[in-house]
Amino acid sequence: MLYSPLPGPRGIAVVYPHTSNWDFMVGVFAKWTTDLPFRWLAKDSLFRIPLLGKWFYALGGQPVDRSAPQGMISAQAERMHKEPWYWLAITPEGTRGYRPHWKSGFYHLALAAKVPLLLVYLDYPNKTIGVVDHLDLTGDQEQDMAAIRAIYDGHLGKHPELAAPIVLSERRETPRA
Repeated sequence: MLYSPLPGPRGIAVVYPHTSNWDFMVGVFAKWTTDLPFRWLAKDSLFRIPLLGKWFYALGGQPVDRSAPQGMISAQAERMHKEPWYWLAITPEGTRGYRPHWKSGFYHLALAAKVPLLLVYLDYPNKTIGVVDHLDLTGDQEQDMAAIRAIYDGHLGKHPELAAPIVLSERRETPRA
């Protein structure tokens, strides 16, 4: 695994591409090797499964009610700043299946919380996980996404045909910081 030091006590680890169920286990093993308490988000229905839900909480998981997104950005930003160390791993595709864009929540959260992005790639053909760059967002969405695309260029998931293009969805969530 390739990595560089974290740029501070808080931030968002953007993990891409997310094209397989195996990505979760790869991520858990990567988390264990760094010995850092990264948190991650998943749909709340996964946490309702009795033993699985408890295991997910123990691994740093946090449920997200996707049916009620109002205020999620500001609540998560506030949660990040209440803790002395808070890094959150997010897969911006939001699913393992193909979608034509990334969800924009990670972007708006980073801006609202004023935290950097740690860009993490899964590269199955080369059998590597890379944590090699971080990015402070400028607020210029086109410029920021171009920088993100350049960093992820050439890294392929287990099922490359399922990787979403690195563009944000048209639907924008208004951050409430």
